[in-house]
This record gives sequence, structure tokens and C-alpha cells, in this order.
Amino acid sequence: TELLSRHRRAWIIDSFTIEEENPGPFPYVLGQINIDRNYQVHFDLYGEGVDVEPRGVLSIHKDSGTIYVHRAVDYEELKFESRKQDYSTDTKLVVEISIRDINDNPPQFQRDLYEISVKEEVAQSAYDIDQKGTPNSTFHYEIKHVSPNVPDTEFFIEKSGAISFKGCLDHEVADKYLILVEAIDHGEVVSLSSSTSVVVHIQDGNNHLPTITAQTGPGRVKEGAIGISPLRLHVTDRDVSHSPAWRARFTIHGDKGSHFTIQTDPDSNDGILEVVRPLDFEEGSQVELTISVENELPFFFCQVKKKTTTGLWMVDNGTDDDPGGGHPDSVKVIINVEDINDPPVFSVDVKEAYLQENAPIGTWVEKVTAADPDSYKVENDPAGWVTVDPHTGEVTTVKSLDRESTHVTNNIYTILLHAVDNPMTGTATLHIHVTDQNDNTPQPVVNYLDVCTSDSPTITNITAMDLDEDPFAGPFTFELMGDMEKWRLNPSYTASLVKDPSVYAGEYTINVKISDLQGAFGIYNLSVTVCDCSVTSNCEIEDEPLDYEPYLYADEGELDTLSELETITISDDDSLEKALNELDSKFNQLASICQN
Repeated sequence: TELLSRHRRAWIIDSFTIEEENPGPFPYVLGQINIDRNYQVHFDLYGEGVDVEPRGVLSIHKDSGTIYVHRAVDYEELKFESRKQDYSTDTKLVVEISIRDINDNPPQFQRDLYEISVKEEVAQSAYDIDQKGTPNSTFHYEIKHVSPNVPDTEFFIEKSGAISFKGCLDHEVADKYLILVEAIDHGEVVSLSSSTSVVVHIQDGNNHLPTITAQTGPGRVKEGAIGISPLRLHVTDRDVSHSPAWRARFTIHGDKGSHFTIQTDPDSNDGILEVVRPLDFEEGSQVELTISVENELPFFFCQVKKKTTTGLWMVDNGTDDDPGGGHPDSVKVIINVEDINDPPVFSVDVKEAYLQENAPIGTWVEKVTAADPDSYKVENDPAGWVTVDPHTGEVTTVKSLDRESTHVTNNIYTILLHAVDNPMTGTATLHIHVTDQNDNTPQPVVNYLDVCTSDSPTITNITAMDLDEDPFAGPFTFELMGDMEKWRLNPSYTASLVKDPSVYAGEYTINVKISDLQGAFGIYNLSVTVCDCSVTSNCEIEDEPLDYEPYLYADEGELDTLSELETITISDDDSLEKALNELDSKFNQLASICQN
């Protein structure tokens, strides 16, 4: 078939080998293609080295099939194919021409210089462009030189190109290493090699603990002071300056009251002790602390115990968490607390006392005490009712207390006391709870009543009040004193005044006795107006307010001539003395005269 026929035309009929970089002389015969044929054929050669660059390397005799080599061949550059043709059919005959590789390319590193850190495992890789699968396409690594040569550190390189080390690294001994690495191939005739340099930087770790070398500062602080630095600790550290392995971190032990804090000076690495809560000399004249120091980075150590010819060496290493690790340095410090003159402090800031109103003058109220006072005094006594003994703190009355005074709020009278240690003072508050006495009689709320005329009895209400509180107040008892034929109280325990129909319009005065729950009473004259309620809703006549211009008053020498001080307006039912009382206290005497 056509498919079978074309498949047969791709048979491999011969193979030849060219030695890479053969020096000639040129041209020389590589070989002749031998095929059985009973017809005339012509041979053509195609591919790299013939009709594709590099041109002119190979040629073929069209009639005999002899292949010629015209110049040196590089295996890494040349590929080609060949075919036979006759006059009627173009048939592809595969002829294999292989180039024998010679070892003319050494292993090549990707870079001339590598820089790595010991904290990372970096594998350097070499790239060989020789033919894969031949002996000279494999190679190995060797370390030729290490600088500096440190007794406790030995570098080696693995087949993969990963550089490792045995022993211990110490930044303070060598902060970097220069390693010369060579890659050597495995050529049959000759071995080729290349080299590269590897710089290994040793990053500093915390393998040296800080040491406290000295302490400076006054070592004392005044009681009550804060923000003061009484002490500075100096440390040394062999690790790299200003690195996390060098920076110190201090810890305070034994500070029961949390009075201190310690900060690290970023420049000197000193520990600066500072007072953040005030100290009290009375609680102790000295404070003993223990301060330890470590670094920001965890501590580790490494020590070579035994070197071996094979495998890794025996080393002792660990961190500060291990039993064999280093222990933070510490020091005991003593801070002296200096006494100052403290202000007196009362044992109790607020005290409660209980006293009955109207107690006799000189009655003992309470005693206050303070630490280290020179004297006691009353700082604020609104009504001037008490005094305090300057030496003992005993509080007694100098006036009778009145529960109904405006200075008493919710039955409590408040005074302030000072303990004095010049120039400083301490303050305490004394609450005097004033208990009530029945020292006030009930009284009518108003002294005048209105009653309407009627053919039948009419009623009006009488209301009373008492400045005392229960049980010295209401309910009140009312009793009519006289004029029983015209008026009556119905019943006696109410405040209803009943007018007899025989009482005509006009002004009347009645006497009423008002008693509280304990029997204390007062007798009052009440003005009663009887009127025709059909004319007005009550018996009051609504007149225009009267304007009064009071007498002018001035202290001697204050005014050259008298001038108007104030104009007041009062209604017809107001009293002049009431109006005067509402003015400045300078009118009190005039009001008293008006009342008399």
C-alpha cells in the first residue's frame, strides 16, 4: 500500500561517527553509504553542516554515496539529516552520523561569587553543558581553601553542593569566612574544573550574657516623690553593640508595692531605675530589691567536646532554657527612703455624730484624731454652733442646735475640721445628726378665713402646720375658744369651721387652740370674713397693687446726698415689715421697728 511503501522508505541504512574537533587534514572520507540497488540513484545530504549553518562541514558524492568532512566539528553546535533520491521517487534513508564528544568544556558555576548566611542552607549548583549520559557530564565539588582557619569550625560540601560545617560558630572569633569551592568533572582523557568563591557571613546571636559591672546614683529618694531615678546599673556584653543580642532587658524582684520600674538606656545599655509610686517613710526607711539582666534574644551556647574524622563532631550546645545554659546576672540594691514633714492625716476622713437639738451649751459631740498634728481647728461651721479643743480634738457645742435651722439639711449639720502642722493641714468632715424635740407648737397656715352667707350652716377649712416632725407634729387637734353659739368645729379632729346661719356678713375674730400629737399647743386669733359669695367668688376685693416708696438708707459718709436705693411693689395684703425683710439686711432694724 501507499502507507506501507512510504514507511519502508524511512529505514535506517547506515551510521557513522565523527570525532569532535578532529584536526584533519581536510577533506577526509567519513564513509560510504552501502545499499543494494539495481537501478541508478543519486544521493543528497541535508541538515546542519550542509545546507544549514554551519554550512560546508559535510558533503556527499551524488553517485557513490561517499560522505566527506571538510572542517572540524563541534558536538555542541551541529545537528543534521541525510536522504537518498532517485529520478522517480524521493525516498528518505536515515543515516546516523554521531559526533564523539571530547571533554572540552569544564563545569561552569552560575556565579563567580556566592554570599550566604549560616542560618540558611544554600546549595550552590554547577551547570555542565556536556552530553548527558557520558562520563564527563558528571562532576563533584571540593573545598580547596577556607579563610580564616578556626580550630572549632570545619566546613564541608555535600554532593548536592550544600555547604555545611562541623563544630561551633562564634561571631566574635570570625564574623565571616571566605571559602574557595572547585567543581571537577569526570572526563575520560582529561578532567576539567572551575571554581567559585563563597562568602559565609556569621550573623551574631546571643552567646554572651550581659554582666552587671557597677551601679551609680544617690540610692535614695524622698517619700512621696515620683519620677525620680535613684539608681543606674551599668552592664557589659560581648555581643555586637546595639543588636538584639546586645540590648539588655532588666527585671525587678521584691518590689511588693510596685513602686519601681526600670528602663534600658538605648545608647549605653544601662538600666535606669525610676520611682513610679510614692514611698512612705513610715512603712520603712529602706527598700531592698534584686535586679536581674538578660538580653532581648534568648541565650544559647556551643562548645566542641570531641572532633571526629567522620560524621559531625561532638558538641555541647543549648539555650537559656536548658539546665546547662547560662544564668542571668543579678545584683541586690538598697534604696533609702528619706522622711519628709507629712501633712496630718485624720484616722477617719468622715465621722458621724448624733446630738439632740437644744442640747445644753458645752455638750460633748465627738472626738477626732489625726497623725502628727500640731493643733486642731474648726474650718467651717455655718451656724457657729461648735468648737474643737486645739490639743485633744474634742468637739463641743457653743450654741444650742436647732434642727429646723436652714443650715440643717435632712437632719444633718455638716462641719469641716482641720488638723494643722504648719504650713500643712489635713481635713476631716463631721456630720452631726440632729434629733428632733417638740420645741415648736402647731400654727395655722393662714390667719384669715372667708365664709359665705347662707340660710343654712356654711363651712370653711382651717389648715395647720408644725416645724417639728413625727411624732411631734400632726394629726392636729382643733378647739374653739368661745363664741360657741355662732361657730363650731365639726368634729374637733378636723379643720372644718361651721358658721351658724345667724352670723351675718361682716368681719369676725375667733380664738382657736391647735394641739399636736404630744399635746403641745398654741392659741391663735383668726380673722373670719363673712360675705355674699354671689357677688364675688371669695370675700377678697381685688384692688390695684399699691406702690410704696420706702425711706432711703445709707451708711454715714457713703453718699454726699441721699439718693433712691430701690422701689418695691407690694400688694394690699402684704405687710410693710415683710417687704422690708426682703430687702438688704440693713433694713432689718427698720422692719423690727415696724413690727413693734
